[in-house]
Amino acid sequence: MLFKDIPGLENIKSTLRRSVQTSHLAHAQLFDGALGGAGLALALAFATYINCENRTEEDACGVCASCTKMNKLIHPDFHFIFPIATSKKIDGKTSEAFLTYWRSFLLENPYRVLPEWLDYINAENKQGNISVEEARGILRKLSVKSYEGEYKILLIWKPDIMNASSSNALLKILEEPPYKTLFLLVSDQSDRLLTTIISRTQRVAVPAFSDADVREFLKKQSVSENIANQITYLCDGNLSEALHLVKETEDNRSEWFIEWMRACYKYDVTFLVRLADSFDVMNKEKQKGLLDYALRLFRDMLVWSHGAGELLRVPQEELTFVQNFSKAVNMESLENMVQEVNTAFYHIERNVRAKMVFLDLSLTVAHFFQRR
Repeated sequence: MLFKDIPGLENIKSTLRRSVQTSHLAHAQLFDGALGGAGLALALAFATYINCENRTEEDACGVCASCTKMNKLIHPDFHFIFPIATSKKIDGKTSEAFLTYWRSFLLENPYRVLPEWLDYINAENKQGNISVEEARGILRKLSVKSYEGEYKILLIWKPDIMNASSSNALLKILEEPPYKTLFLLVSDQSDRLLTTIISRTQRVAVPAFSDADVREFLKKQSVSENIANQITYLCDGNLSEALHLVKETEDNRSEWFIEWMRACYKYDVTFLVRLADSFDVMNKEKQKGLLDYALRLFRDMLVWSHGAGELLRVPQEELTFVQNFSKAVNMESLENMVQEVNTAFYHIERNVRAKMVFLDLSLTVAHFFQRR
């Protein structure tokens, strides 16, 4: 992972590069970011830059022996600790046993969240954890001199899920770090970390990706402009969610929503029944995605109706529809629509027959329109 591979965040990249160039490296750094943000990707690019043999002012070279190994996540001076859980795929109690899967998981894309990792290793419904034994084993990982690079680097992903015993074991190591060793902690829930751990790290605040960053990223994934705008609107800077939506988005949610609302307005029951039939055969994630999209647009209509249109993030294609739609329903009706979609979402999650849920929702929403 190189800095140039990460969209946006130029100020943070510049700060990280400068710390290496001036040899002002804190022994422990906390990449404190948003869910599905750039924290993990930045930590990987930072580690690559630190041990690059031919780095420039802008980035690691990407081709030296160190970079080549980092690109495959097999550098002998770069170590990982991450949450694990009992899995049908792997028999092991520490991160070491899961490393092969972890490397494959990260190499697919570095914008990951914990549920994705647990699904990847078939952890079923078990929660991930970093055990106290793993935390105590950090010194064993770092006890020898670096093999090739100037520094030994340990990246700890999701330290926020450590229990008290694990956190205290980590704290002792951060208080007396081994020579020429760097700790990169990556968290999207830093409020759950011990304050004593936070106080012993240098915080790198990683903001969520901007809409422009997400659109740029999706453009490189060959996503059409219209779909990219919809995904950007839905993911709120979460690239993990954006990539999930790319896989799920086989049709145009905007067109689907507009057709649905027009049918509700006209009270076209025949069309609404057909729409319910098509909704019924979708997988659950797609059903939830469409309801989530509807919920966001209804909320934007509420914002517009309150005269706060400058706060809207809705894509331009949908903005005209939001403005016109807001004239067809009053404030109370919009609030009722939001409540009804929330209820439908709840029922879909609990495996109520989707056709019944959607048809009931459609007929209920139809009654909220002001018809002339």
